[in-house]
Amino acid sequence: MHIWKRFILFEKRTRSRFSLFAKINCLIVLLFIPIIIMYTYSNNVTYNVVSKELQISNTKQLTFLASQIDSRINQMMDFSLILSRDPNVRAFNGLNIWDDRYDQMQTRYAIQEKMVLQSGVTDIWNTRYAVYSQQNQDVIANYNRSSGYDEDYLKRNMSGQWTYGDQGAESQEGLQSFYWFYTDSLAQPGMLTGSNLVIEASFSYENIQNMLDTYKAGGQGDPFLYHKGNDPILNRSADSQLSEELIQYLDTHSLEDTTQDVVKLNGKKYLVSAVKSSYLDWHLVDVVPLYQILQPISLSRNLFYLFMTLLFVVGISASILLYRNIQSPIKKLIQGLRRVQRGDYSVRLHSKDQNEFSFLFHRFNDMSHQIQDLIENVFQEKIRAKEATLKQLQAQINPHFLYNCLGYIINMAQMKDEQAVVSMAHNLSAYYRYTTRMERETSSLRDEIKLLINYLDIQKLRNGRIEYHIDIPEDMLAQSVPRLMLQPMVENSVIHGVAKSYSSGEIRITGESVDGYGKIYIDDDGPGLSSEQYDALNLKMQEPLQEEMGCGLWNTNQRIMHLFGSQSHLQFGPSPLGGFRTEITWELPKDDTDSERDTDINIS
Repeated sequence: MHIWKRFILFEKRTRSRFSLFAKINCLIVLLFIPIIIMYTYSNNVTYNVVSKELQISNTKQLTFLASQIDSRINQMMDFSLILSRDPNVRAFNGLNIWDDRYDQMQTRYAIQEKMVLQSGVTDIWNTRYAVYSQQNQDVIANYNRSSGYDEDYLKRNMSGQWTYGDQGAESQEGLQSFYWFYTDSLAQPGMLTGSNLVIEASFSYENIQNMLDTYKAGGQGDPFLYHKGNDPILNRSADSQLSEELIQYLDTHSLEDTTQDVVKLNGKKYLVSAVKSSYLDWHLVDVVPLYQILQPISLSRNLFYLFMTLLFVVGISASILLYRNIQSPIKKLIQGLRRVQRGDYSVRLHSKDQNEFSFLFHRFNDMSHQIQDLIENVFQEKIRAKEATLKQLQAQINPHFLYNCLGYIINMAQMKDEQAVVSMAHNLSAYYRYTTRMERETSSLRDEIKLLINYLDIQKLRNGRIEYHIDIPEDMLAQSVPRLMLQPMVENSVIHGVAKSYSSGEIRITGESVDGYGKIYIDDDGPGLSSEQYDALNLKMQEPLQEEMGCGLWNTNQRIMHLFGSQSHLQFGPSPLGGFRTEITWELPKDDTDSERDTDINIS
C-alpha cells in the first residue's frame, strides 16, 4: 500500500510538472533568448550610431560643397562689381568721343584681357563675362556670342538674381547656364535708364558637373543639383534610373534649407540629403545607398543569427537524443506502472538497447509477473469467500420467511380456517421444495415469480383487501437472479404498506430492460415515507448491517451487489400509487440484453 501511495504521488507530480525533455528545451530557449536580445540591442545601437554619424558627415560634406559653389559665385559677383568700376569699362560706356580707333581697340583689348584672366583662374570653374554699354549699344565678351547687343535680352534678364537660362526665351538644349546681370544704376532693379553699364556674369552647367564629379570621387553618394520645374544637373556618372525615381519623390515633397531623410527606392534604403544654395535658389542633393554602407553590419548580424540557429538546432538535436535514450524509457516505465495501477498486470516492457533501462524493464517484468500471480491467488480466495457469504445470506433469509408463515398457520388454525391452513401448508410446502434445492444460488426470474404468486395468494387469504398485479416482459423471465430476491420486497409491501392502512391493498410488480440493465418495480398504495426517511433508508443500504435494521432488505441488496457488481442495487422512493416503491436494478449479461420479445406476462 505504501508503494502504491508513493507511486500515485510521484505520478501526480509528474503530471503537474514539465517532462525532462520539455525542461531541457525550455532551458535551451532561455539560454538563447537573452543572448539574442542583447546582441540585437547592441547591433541596433551600432546600426543607429553609424547611420547617425553617416547622416551628420553627409550633411557636412554637402554643406561644404554648397559653400564652395556659393564661394565661386560670390567671386564672380565681386569681380563684376570691380569690373564695373574699372576706368576702361567706364570709358567703354562713355560718350562716343573716340576719334582714335586705336584707343578704342586698346580699351576693348584691356577689358577682354581682364575678363579672360578672371575666367581662367581655375579649370574646374570656367566663367564668362560680358560688358554691355547701353549708351553705345555695344557689347564686349570673353566668349563667342551668337548675336550682338540686344536691348530686349537685357530687359528681360535684369532681375538682380541669378537665373537659369535666358528668361523668356525657349532653350534649344536640355541643360543651360546660370546668369547674373549687374548695373550701377540707382534706378529700380530691372529698369534701364538708357545710359546704363551692365555686367553679365555667367557659368555653364558643366561647372556644376565638375564640382559634383569631384565630390562624388571622394565619397559614396550620387549628387546632383535640383530645382523643381527644371531639369536637374546630374554628375557625369550618375545612375539615371535612380535619379529619375528620386526626382519623382522630390517633386512631391517640399525641401527646406537643409533636409535629410531615409527613402526606400526599389526596396532599398537610401539616405537623401539636400542643402540649398544661397545664390542659386537650387538644392544640392546627395543620395547615399545605406544598404551598401551598412552591409557589413547587416552581414555580421545575419552570420550571428545563422550561427545561433545552428547552435539551436544542435541543442534541440541533443535534447532529442537525450529524450530517446532517457526520457522515452522513463515515459514507457511510467505508462507500464499506470497500467499496473489500473489492474493490468499482464503488461511487459521491452528494450532493444542494452543499458540501465533494460535492467529496469527486466525487473519491472518480474515484479508485474509476481503481482499477477499474487492477485490471482487472492482473487480465487475471494471467490471462495464470496460463495460462502452468499450461502450465509441466503440462510439468513429462509428462517425469516418461515417464521412469518408459521405465525400465519397458527393464527388460521386458531381461527378454525382449515382451507386457509391447507392452502398455506400447500404453498409453504412448495416454497420449501424450492428453497431447499441449494445446489445453485440463482434461479430464473420465472421461478421467482411463481414463488411470489404462492406467497401473495397466502397473504390474500389472510387479508381480503390485497390485490396484486404482475407485469413482467417475457424476455426477462429467463434471466438468472438470486434466489428469494423479490419475496422480501413484496413481504415488506404487505407488512409495512397494506397492513398499516385500512384503505390500501394494491400491490403492483412490473419490470423492464433499459440500457443494459434489468429493473423491477414493486409498488403499493400504503402510507409510504417522507423524503427524509427515503434518503435515510437508501443510505443504510450502503452501510454495514446494524442491529436495529432488518436483515431482509440489506441482505437482498448485498446479494445483488455480489452477484451482478457494484452498479446493481436497491433503491427506495415514493410510488405512483401513492405508497412505497422498491426499485431493483441489476446489470444484464450481454446474452440477456440481445433478445427482445413483445410478449408479456399479465397476472392479476
